[in-house]
Amino acid sequence: MEYRKLGNTNIDVSVICLGTMTWGQQNTEQEAHQQLDFALDRGVNFIDTAEMYPVPPMPETYTRTEEYIGRWDKLKTQRDKIILATKVVGKAEWATYIRNGQACLNRENIRAALEASLKRLGTDYVDLYQLHWPDRSTNFFGQLGYNHVDENFTPVEETLAACDELVKEGKVRHFGISNETPWGTMKYLSASENKNLVRMVSVQNPYSLLNRTYEVGMAEVSIRENCGLLAYSPLGFGVLSGKYLGGKHPEGARLTLFDRFTRYTNPQATAATERYIDIAKRHGLDPAQMALSFVNSRPFLTSNIIGATRMDQLESNIASIDVKLSNEVLQEIDAVHKEIPNPAP
Repeated sequence: MEYRKLGNTNIDVSVICLGTMTWGQQNTEQEAHQQLDFALDRGVNFIDTAEMYPVPPMPETYTRTEEYIGRWDKLKTQRDKIILATKVVGKAEWATYIRNGQACLNRENIRAALEASLKRLGTDYVDLYQLHWPDRSTNFFGQLGYNHVDENFTPVEETLAACDELVKEGKVRHFGISNETPWGTMKYLSASENKNLVRMVSVQNPYSLLNRTYEVGMAEVSIRENCGLLAYSPLGFGVLSGKYLGGKHPEGARLTLFDRFTRYTNPQATAATERYIDIAKRHGLDPAQMALSFVNSRPFLTSNIIGATRMDQLESNIASIDVKLSNEVLQEIDAVHKEIPNPAP
């Protein structure tokens, strides 16, 4: 396993991070613990979850993933070896079951969410607490264009002040943002410096062969500001493995179970996927490992959040850390990207 610093902290996180959003929906608690044990044995020390998980979010399963992790024995016996990350939801009027539909990134909500997460996880602190998405209307969750909305939202300074309190109380070691834009990221970093408040150390945004929009404005921010990417959906919900090509719907697979997820299966994304699968096959590479290795190699990346429902998938995904792509492969990948750029933002 390889490790990289988490922002400007002294924490070394594994380049492969274990994502957990299927636990409690597609995976049982026993399977979750099996994945955790396997990943830890393979050198993965970074675990990412959220109060909202599992996905797709619904009242019946809300917080179940954290509960599973909280009952994992090694979180108690090896807590100092584990970098545990979770998240607080942003403004979510659609989720009336989360804090009576009043969820947002103000002091009251952040504190209430963290206290509840700590209780479910059975720990006194989390290493990284992330703001799951912005309170304001902006382009995230698949939106490329920006449509401005005049609205009131929690000021960044108020959010940071609440975060700062929790760090000083020892309940959170560091904070990060998620689904953020260049403007939002720089706003947080500037406010932190100007107000002498806690500094964001990471950005958890989508990034894959099918969605390289992070490179447009955020990559420079990550490198220059030492606020690296935690890449989610690096396989585009499994699409880049090739298992859905030809109209296939594997039993138990995510896109088979939940037809609401169409972000990675539009005609352009399918055409690009076919091209990437062809590159992998011609060079004797596993398609999923090639896609993950590409993400691993990015200079703005801190950690790559993988997720799996089966143990063979998990083993293969973790092993991608040992796959290094040749210049020829990288050039062919870029050629496809130039022809079909970002088909699944």
